[in-house]
Amino acid sequence: MQDPILEQLVALSNELGRPELDYVILGEGNTSARADDDCFYVKASGTQLRTITADGFVRVRFAPVLALLDQPNLTDADVKNALTASKAEPDKGGHPSVETLLHALCLQLPGVSFVGHTHATAINMLTCSAGFEQAYAGRLFPDEIVMCGPAPVLVPYTDPGVPLAAEVWRRIQAYMDQYGEQPKLILIQNHGPIVLGRSAQHVLDVTAMAVKAARVLLGSFAAGGPRFMTDHDVARIHTRPDELYRRQQMKV
Repeated sequence: MQDPILEQLVALSNELGRPELDYVILGEGNTSARADDDCFYVKASGTQLRTITADGFVRVRFAPVLALLDQPNLTDADVKNALTASKAEPDKGGHPSVETLLHALCLQLPGVSFVGHTHATAINMLTCSAGFEQAYAGRLFPDEIVMCGPAPVLVPYTDPGVPLAAEVWRRIQAYMDQYGEQPKLILIQNHGPIVLGRSAQHVLDVTAMAVKAARVLLGSFAAGGPRFMTDHDVARIHTRPDELYRRQQMKV
């Protein structure tokens, strides 16, 4: 009998891969889900979110993957060998995604059970622009705050794999120090968004809202540029009792 968590992960991946959404094409993006305290599922390299099945995921152990963060001067071959050794089912085909450490770190955060990383075109128009940081210097509308949090984590382009995972983790820690809560959305320059969710549906919802916000932001530049909400108004929306209730009802 197939693990229901893996079933949800397959469904999440197929939805993120729908061509009409324009979140990914070909082999872009990767997804993961916590299986239990010791292991998680992560997309295998070379598979496509649109067509992936349960066989396209690799079950890996947290401990050996997380140990990569403390090993300096790793070569590409070292990382590949370590990821191969981390497989909970060594005889099963498929090689863990190069971003496996990044997924392991995100899934260590309390309440994070699913992670979805895409290369959504609307968002990447901004992450690949000279004005990336300025474009995400504020929030545009209340539902963006409700779904995506008071701000995203912004990460400069970093070499994929262990270096990127380490930089993202450092910036997640800084975000939590500043806001007193975990982020929902991470934006990597010249790369794309990562969404951390309590459920597969949560990942889908935050991704959809982040894409809408990117489209609104892009459109605002045609009308003189974005008019960001004030810090006071962002904080007010983020803490209003009615908005907290709405988040609870939407499980975000």
